[in-house]
Amino acid sequence: MAPYETDDSTDTGEADELRSGRRRAARYIVPVTVVGVAAATIGLVPALADSGDPNLPKITAQQLLDKVAKSDVQQLSGTVKISTDLGLPDLGGLESSMMSGATKSGDGSSADPTAKLTELATGSHTLRVAADGPDKQKVSLLENAAEYSLIHNGKDVWGYDSQSNEVFHATTSADTSKSDETRATPKGLTDEALKSVDDTTSVTVDGTEHVAGRDAYKLLIKPKQSGTTVGTISVAVDAKTGLPLKFTLTPASGGAAVVDVGFTQLSLAKPAASTFDFKVPKGAKVTTEDSAEKAVPAPKHSTESGTPGKSGKDLNKGQDDPTVLGKGWNSIAVFETGGQGIPTGGSSSGGFLSSLGDQVKGSFGSGTVYSTRLINALVTDDGKVYVGAVTKSALVKAADAAK
Repeated sequence: MAPYETDDSTDTGEADELRSGRRRAARYIVPVTVVGVAAATIGLVPALADSGDPNLPKITAQQLLDKVAKSDVQQLSGTVKISTDLGLPDLGGLESSMMSGATKSGDGSSADPTAKLTELATGSHTLRVAADGPDKQKVSLLENAAEYSLIHNGKDVWGYDSQSNEVFHATTSADTSKSDETRATPKGLTDEALKSVDDTTSVTVDGTEHVAGRDAYKLLIKPKQSGTTVGTISVAVDAKTGLPLKFTLTPASGGAAVVDVGFTQLSLAKPAASTFDFKVPKGAKVTTEDSAEKAVPAPKHSTESGTPGKSGKDLNKGQDDPTVLGKGWNSIAVFETGGQGIPTGGSSSGGFLSSLGDQVKGSFGSGTVYSTRLINALVTDDGKVYVGAVTKSALVKAADAAK
């Protein structure tokens, strides 16, 4: 179905209004907590959308963005289908054991939410979700013979892994609606995408569809710039409430979606209060947030490139606060690692890591590019890291220009 309106057709006043609407939409977060994946690496199989396009009144891109911004869904329950196709190399299961070791050490618990995030980085998964305002959310990750649940009820956050019978407990007074878990919902991913919408982006309304039994408009976001790995972002927006129901990111290289997430079942009725109750099962091992933090040893930093006595946080300030090069969809984040590049010889682990990437050279020197279908990273031999949703050649060009 042809777009109802493109942002190319707006005059200056309309363009300003459109950008204002995008900023309002980007700030708005629906309070639904779902186990998330950093860098938005999650997806919904496109075939989950119901067949047939509903006949809805025409709407402009600005009006649809306003509808998203004004959406006020506080209560819901349903099922979310997630799948991911980043095009990561097949390591024969080695990557799973490496990730598991990285997220669980010492007295760490398999019920710690951070230990579950990597599981959503590949393959397909099913989640049951429920929310009742900003203080009550629950998500359950359904596995073959087990279930993992993350529950937020007031100040308490509980994680429970039925397979290991382990419990993780933390307390919070912060607004969890802006957590990494929330960003894994269609709404959270839409908000993140809208933050990138500016004059480098085309925004249109591209017809209608059914999702989870509800009528929805399709919001289509496309970069105008070349050199980005992002092709299109499609968002199904509930026609009645403005709640994003499905988020799909297709790479510029084509093929299956890299990032998709969406509801297969959805109810906007108030969930039962008991949905958010949790009682520690008999015999379960309980790990608290404090004990988990103490179990992870503090990193040791060399003082050769820094001032003796300086804290690790100070020494790694460049990692926490990257420099951003470029604009819009061609933005590249640059991290300083203190001269710690990937070793290429004399180390079996260094040689293995180098073999997973492509060796490149330029006026910047030499380095290794690690590629997925969406995010690419250049690690130079002198310890700089260039990361972005851009092509390999764009990373090399940025590194050359930075010299």
